[in-house]
Amino acid sequence: MFEKTNLPIRATPFAHQFAAYETALDYFTSEKSRGYALLMEMGCGKSLTSIAVSGRLYLDKKINRVLIVAPVSILGVWEEEYFKFADFDYTLAILTGTGAKKIDTLRHLEGSHLQIAVVNYESTWRIEKELENWLCKGDSLIICDEGHKLKTHNTNVSKAMHRLGKIAKYRLLLTGTIITNKPIDVFSQYKFLNPEVFGNSFYSFRNRYFDLVGYGNHTPILKKNMEPELTQKIHSIAFRATKSECLDLPPITDIIRSVDLEASAMKLYKNLVKDSYTELGNGEISATNILTKLLRLSQ
Repeated sequence: MFEKTNLPIRATPFAHQFAAYETALDYFTSEKSRGYALLMEMGCGKSLTSIAVSGRLYLDKKINRVLIVAPVSILGVWEEEYFKFADFDYTLAILTGTGAKKIDTLRHLEGSHLQIAVVNYESTWRIEKELENWLCKGDSLIICDEGHKLKTHNTNVSKAMHRLGKIAKYRLLLTGTIITNKPIDVFSQYKFLNPEVFGNSFYSFRNRYFDLVGYGNHTPILKKNMEPELTQKIHSIAFRATKSECLDLPPITDIIRSVDLEASAMKLYKNLVKDSYTELGNGEISATNILTKLLRLSQ
């Protein structure tokens, strides 16, 4: 592990985190690219690295606000991580509730130190104008957590993030699985990060790197001769780390998070449990029924 050096965090980073931190800042400060991806598997410490990057950019007076976009289930994790690790002054607000409440929270996010707004993906296009106005008030960094959520280029969320990305001074995309289903997933994520890598046209990108096959020619298959170029461009503005490579990682820590169901949801849950016991008593259970019940309970 490395010494803390100039990382503005209350922790000693592991070797791969320090390398990711230095590489991302090198790209940002040397104008190589204003967008950078941390392609680090779960458990490799992407959030700690991102906090260190945001803190250094703030302390060097390059940004004064950060927009973190993440799945709704982990919004609170970012608040916990900043509280635990950030060794610099900041004000953080999680945008929750109705659209009007989110907008009001954003408008009251003030202070002379780093301002951080955390919002879920679906809200980005619903309150896009307000987010745009907030970003335009200063120099900003957008952290796109679980960035593979942008894999489909023409959804409302992706299109909003592409537009917001143009406003931000810096962009950081975090994911361990940039290709979740098929290689064509990378286009939208990199359009947010840096359109110069794969361009702005999805169809030009698709025609260059893929053949369309299958019924109706709707299935994109990566051209074998284009695979090296695609891989090279993906890694041209990215830091890659896998758990198998990070031999200095500590043991995995499991955290159990309890979630309280709303009254209506709890009623449905209990009724489904009761019905399941009845079916069990009557000998009506099959493997298919069990899987169906488990799915409904999780929903």
